[in-house]
Amino acid sequence: MSLDVAPGTLVVFADIGCPWAHLAVYRLHTTRAALGLGERVRFDIRAFPLELINDMSTPKLILDAETPVVGALEPGAGWQLWQGPDHTYPVSTLPAMEAVEAAKDQGRAASETLDLALRAALFGQSRNITMRHEILAVARECAGVDAEELKRALVRGRSRAVIEEHLAVSLSDAVQGSPHVFAPGGLDAHNPGVERHWIGEMGTGFPVVDRDEPGPVYEALLKRAARG
Repeated sequence: MSLDVAPGTLVVFADIGCPWAHLAVYRLHTTRAALGLGERVRFDIRAFPLELINDMSTPKLILDAETPVVGALEPGAGWQLWQGPDHTYPVSTLPAMEAVEAAKDQGRAASETLDLALRAALFGQSRNITMRHEILAVARECAGVDAEELKRALVRGRSRAVIEEHLAVSLSDAVQGSPHVFAPGGLDAHNPGVERHWIGEMGTGFPVVDRDEPGPVYEALLKRAARG
């Protein structure tokens, strides 16, 4: 199965609660800016809903092990270990991913801006993005996002059905995991530029990065999207 990606677009399958996806999305934004492609390439962020795929929330112990390792690769993306009480940790990222999808009604730029801000809110500001009021608070901080229109879209609930469509693709052989980036013409990369492995079991061990070479793969993806 292959994905049909429109010219000028990168399709990104990712969970908002995945540290590796926060890394990839941040690098997409910064590399696009460095290449001067901000007006030529847009990001179509689609849900890779880990909690639906795994039938559970991603354990906080796993995220606590991953976050310092991933954060060291791109400190500028905004990272900190969870600073609130454990009972306030978000148990679901579905509402946030629905909001990103709903924001597409305001344009792809609004959606990708909200997506990046929600990732930073979770990983860099310890905000509970399971809660709608927190999602809307983040939206109000985003230039180009109408938070009241977003709230109306969330009340209508259309984006929930789209998340289910994204789930079906996520479960196919086309998508390898979170994050997976697709450019026009069949170019794609799962966890771009990074090779890693775990020492010990997830939840008791920790990840080790074997290779991190982001430059070539991100530039290739963005330039392919710009060429269409």
